[in-house]
Amino acid sequence: MALTQISSNKCFGGLQKVFEHDSVELNCKMKFAVYLPPKAETEKCPALYWLSGLTCTEQNFISKSGYHQAASEHGLAVIAPDTSPRGYNSKGEDESWDFGTGAGFYVDTTEDPWKTNYRMYSYVMEELPQLINASFPVDPQRIICSNLQPCTLSLGQKSL
Repeated sequence: MALTQISSNKCFGGLQKVFEHDSVELNCKMKFAVYLPPKAETEKCPALYWLSGLTCTEQNFISKSGYHQAASEHGLAVIAPDTSPRGYNSKGEDESWDFGTGAGFYVDTTEDPWKTNYRMYSYVMEELPQLINASFPVDPQRIICSNLQPCTLSLGQKSL
């Protein structure tokens, strides 16, 4: 799966990058941010996946949280995907801030017209980690964090 680099910035000795790729699960282009600490130049790093909430993109966490220094000091790679597929122009997709584009629900929908494109559980639990593991020096064991406690609990419970 081909990655297109959108940006790369030096930060606390590491690199904050943003990439775009064609998602099989979501049938669209998706963006994600990845911070690679200095340690990533010589060895694999543990990976933390940060799942932002409603109305966010991959930019929210990387620009507002201030995590870079701690990630650099602890040798932690941080991956922050966009919160939902974008650009389908499905009926109702942008009618409400808490549903459709930017909604941040990490589930696979089961109803039309959403079920072919809104497959965020499969994206964050399967497709994205496979892409990250193949493309970056990260340990395949991962930690998933979210500012949405119910989201994190549902991902964890479904994965047990």
